[in-house]
Amino acid sequence: MELLFLGTGSGVPSKGRNVSAIALQLLEERGTTWLFDCGEATQHQILHTSVRPGRIEKIFITHLHGDHIFGLPGLLGSRSFQGGDTPLTVYGPAGIRAFIETALSVSGTHVKYGLHIVEIAEGTVYEDEQFLVTAKRLEHGMPSYGFRIVEKDLPGTLLVDKLRALGVRPGPVYQKIKQGETVILDDGMVIDGREFVGPAKKGRKLAVLGDTRYCDASIELAEEVDVLVHEATFSANEAHLAHDYYHSTTVQAAEVAKRARVKQLILTHISSRYQGEMCDQLVEEAKTIFPNVAIASDFMSFPVARNEK
Repeated sequence: MELLFLGTGSGVPSKGRNVSAIALQLLEERGTTWLFDCGEATQHQILHTSVRPGRIEKIFITHLHGDHIFGLPGLLGSRSFQGGDTPLTVYGPAGIRAFIETALSVSGTHVKYGLHIVEIAEGTVYEDEQFLVTAKRLEHGMPSYGFRIVEKDLPGTLLVDKLRALGVRPGPVYQKIKQGETVILDDGMVIDGREFVGPAKKGRKLAVLGDTRYCDASIELAEEVDVLVHEATFSANEAHLAHDYYHSTTVQAAEVAKRARVKQLILTHISSRYQGEMCDQLVEEAKTIFPNVAIASDFMSFPVARNEK
């Protein structure tokens, strides 16, 4: 599991930062990629990475401001032209269906794969045997959501050495034991599978938030996650601008991280007014509140390590 930032700027693209898009690489977990937001030229950014459009399985849109969605029609069309044939689902606020369908229809773009569009509300957005994705509405100038991504716990490792010590040979029975079943061997020995499986591996948790003022919903989504991705459009001394434009400062993002007891905070959605060493200062501001802070730049990646404890 890895977060790859394709665009980390706010509002409009600049020479140093493209607009919002984040790839969550789930190649080991499910052989796919999830996108969070898809600003203008996201498909151009992808060309400089290992992301393969055909592997993009889901796209989660936080809100409908142009710097978060203007790259969506082009990416959806190109995915089809490049041979992507697996289904893709786009999740986003009310209006995302009209935006996509109108853009594709007016441009005469016909995708060759199953394209599903889900307009979301607060609550569970997606769930399967591996992941649970929930959403809460944040505080912005239009409906904007944050997403909490929870990887479900994985079964513990089969204690093979312990089984071999009892003379239990490898075979189909191992799978039953790993699933915690009670099995009776040919010699009459009874094996309780629960005694031969190590502790479950704790799933990882992330929160990726859309544009927002400081609010309680951000803290709830981020509670004890391994990684929090939070916008930091403005520096601490421009809190009045952050409030007026429904955005957050570096310090406000750090306050969310502190109150939610997260492990790592990654700042993104940076105003183009901050360049070079000024970005280092943004990190230092946040660190006055919360110690484990990084600021994302385009094409920067962050592995999400599993907590083995």
